[in-house]
Amino acid sequence: MSDTLLVSTRKGLFVLERGDGGWAIAHVAFLGDKVALALADARDGTWYAALDLGHFGAKLQRSTDRGRRWTEVAVPAYGPGDTVATGDGKPPKPATLELIWSLEAGGADQPGRLWAGTLPGGLFRSDDRGESWHLQRALWDRPERDGWFGGGYDVPGIHSICVDPRDSRCLRVAVSCGGVWRSDDDGGSWRVTCEGMFAEYMPPDRRFDPDIQDPHRMVQCAGAPDTLWVQHHNGVFRSDDGGESWRDVPAVRPSVFGFAVGVHPREPGTAWFVPAIKDERRVPVDGRLVVARTRDGGDRFEVLDQGLPADPAYDLVYRHGLAVDGSGERLAIGSTTGGLWTSDDQGNRWTALQARLPPVHALTFA
Repeated sequence: MSDTLLVSTRKGLFVLERGDGGWAIAHVAFLGDKVALALADARDGTWYAALDLGHFGAKLQRSTDRGRRWTEVAVPAYGPGDTVATGDGKPPKPATLELIWSLEAGGADQPGRLWAGTLPGGLFRSDDRGESWHLQRALWDRPERDGWFGGGYDVPGIHSICVDPRDSRCLRVAVSCGGVWRSDDDGGSWRVTCEGMFAEYMPPDRRFDPDIQDPHRMVQCAGAPDTLWVQHHNGVFRSDDGGESWRDVPAVRPSVFGFAVGVHPREPGTAWFVPAIKDERRVPVDGRLVVARTRDGGDRFEVLDQGLPADPAYDLVYRHGLAVDGSGERLAIGSTTGGLWTSDDQGNRWTALQARLPPVHALTFA
């Protein structure tokens, strides 16, 4: 099991270590700054932190000593002629980097390769550990992108990137709101793969339109990469054919709405969700923070709450706020109100971190 957890929060990156007495804060980086997410690159041990500094823009930092010292590197940048549609009937506006919303390492055969998904909907590639970035124009220039629109933000964004462990040239990305896209040639060409997904928020004639689907988060089983799970705006979907088609999973209790999803690294039928009430409320159902788990591919779900707050708790877990380590046994969830809970038995029992953290944006085990 991993004994290091990177917690990206509104007020810094908290590095937690697990010792004999449980989890504790080892040190903090960027205290006071908004950290959108972090990446621990298992290929060479490098850590990356994406910062959202408001007036000062998005920044990217890199560490080679487990977060003790950091070096600023480049961030993705759009060209002067790039524009983005907002989906509100207004003319397209110039594309500028608003947020690094996802960050993933390339394959083991691609040293230095990083992928970044951004607001407003661009996918970028770096081959030098973040020193330079290149917009993947084959996706950006797709005519369907003009129909994308914001889901949670005013502009569309790429929040999930899955690199196939069998073939690092095979990529899948999820866009809010723009569906799921796949490339089999290292980003050279793309096609939308949303068959079976539906959008309840659209008129009936556009319910199955692949280009306006709103996946909140997409994850891939490392040991069985043809299985992917999506927490969608209006439900949960699973694919067992590499994302070519999707099956609705209606049995999630107590709600099919949520943001986060995690999958076991070797058992494709085991997945975790943090259900909530959708749209204008976005709080836990009945004021109870719970985790839903399936072990049979979504036919049945257990509601896990042992160790989670027994009293009313209105903690919401963002799309990157659920992490599963490489063993598939250790989990963590972090909430918008600064709560953090870990489990060493696939979610059967949870233990709260005694420290109250700033609002948690993302978690990743290192």
